[in-house]
Amino acid sequence: MGFPKDFLWGGAVAANQYEGGWDADGKGPSAADVVTRGSRQTPRYVTYQTSDGQIHADEMFTLNAPKDAVFGVFEEYDYPSHEAVDGYHHFKEDIALFAEMGFKTYRISINWARIFPTGMEEEPNEAGLRFYDELFDECLKYGIKPLVTLSHYETPLGLINAWNAWEDARTIECFERYVKVVGERYKGKVEYWLTFNEINTLDHGGWMGAGVPSTDPQTIAMAGKHQLLASAKAVKILHEADPNNKVGNMIGFMVYYPLTCNPDDIMECWKEMNMNWFYCDVQARGYYPRYKLKEYEREGIEIHLTQEEKEVLKKGTVDFISFSYYMTNCAAKQSDAAETSIGNMSMGFKNPYLKASDWGWQIDPTGLRYALDIMYDRYQKPLMVVENGVGTQDILEEGKVVHDLAHIEYLRDHIKAMDEAINIDGVELWGYTPWGCIDLVSASTGEMHKRYGFIYVDYQDDGTGEGERIKKDSFDWYKKVIASNGKNLD
Repeated sequence: MGFPKDFLWGGAVAANQYEGGWDADGKGPSAADVVTRGSRQTPRYVTYQTSDGQIHADEMFTLNAPKDAVFGVFEEYDYPSHEAVDGYHHFKEDIALFAEMGFKTYRISINWARIFPTGMEEEPNEAGLRFYDELFDECLKYGIKPLVTLSHYETPLGLINAWNAWEDARTIECFERYVKVVGERYKGKVEYWLTFNEINTLDHGGWMGAGVPSTDPQTIAMAGKHQLLASAKAVKILHEADPNNKVGNMIGFMVYYPLTCNPDDIMECWKEMNMNWFYCDVQARGYYPRYKLKEYEREGIEIHLTQEEKEVLKKGTVDFISFSYYMTNCAAKQSDAAETSIGNMSMGFKNPYLKASDWGWQIDPTGLRYALDIMYDRYQKPLMVVENGVGTQDILEEGKVVHDLAHIEYLRDHIKAMDEAINIDGVELWGYTPWGCIDLVSASTGEMHKRYGFIYVDYQDDGTGEGERIKKDSFDWYKKVIASNGKNLD
């Protein structure tokens, strides 16, 4: 057993969690830049001002802001994206470390607001374009292929304050302009593209993924429609820019098991899995599935899909499918069926057969094999696992060492699961980019304390630290994994 000889080993970050430099060189603010720091106990808040001059901070995942809200940055709040881990000034050092590990690919997002500061400009910000030129050139210098996400929780704040961003169809045109610019600019430098990160997180609140300050089902459905159309148009634009481009989608994949063999639990599990499948069904198959249209009909939701829009979706299917996988949950009909379990922007019931991380996420490598199998069987398209990992409370010990055995054990077991999916089950898997290959700010909690990386970054939640990069034990371990193409997992 083993991995294909051209398998893309690497790691993943997002601009808003890694770069910092939130207003550097003409960059505009994004949705992430007005979200406060949180923790396991404290939610993250989105800050805005109303017409009476009052400043407000509402929980990100349940945000339903008033119509007169103007979102912005206020002195009394701490916004972790503003500094993040200062990748804006350290990217060359970081990429050299990735090259030392043997990375074949590096997943990074382009911060849309760095290219079009408000999202509405006719011409791009040249300084922003030059930054990504330098970043991609640095990758290519070491033979690392950039894997670029076009939108990773970085909707320009200008679009949000103008018309609630993806709630409005005008955002599609702004996105098209952005994609055309980066597609042409980075032709020959970037071959692998993803449209929207975890597009299905829209179902768990509109702010993070779409810059929509609402949880209203009708509003979310329209934002989803606009993003799906924009994704399809991006596929076409990038194929026209360079026929060698390979364009994928990206969903947050949460495997659900029925809590029991009670038929009611089986059906509840099926419903939860359809929430996973919906966006991917549209992006991979090119049409809205009947189960979703029936759901909209029952709930009185109108998406007004025209024949022209149906053609756009049909012609804009993705070349490959990528997803994040961290954990699994159980589903049950009864709301009090068992102790609840949290996850990657999801909720469910605890599985008595699984252990959990420090943040309560259930660890299930077999679930990754299952996810790969059912996804490949459903779509028959190549797959990439572009986020996977476990957040832990790593300790920097005397002598500047970090013994992160929990990371190694988690990744080892999940790599074994991928090996089995490829060699036993016949899945076509192109690559693997563990999340947070260098420590960064957590999207869900805004913490530095929750660390995923092979590289420790000396920044703390209280603002202390010098940002020094320090190799963890997992750094040398992953280096051996890549050098052996997945055979040496010891």
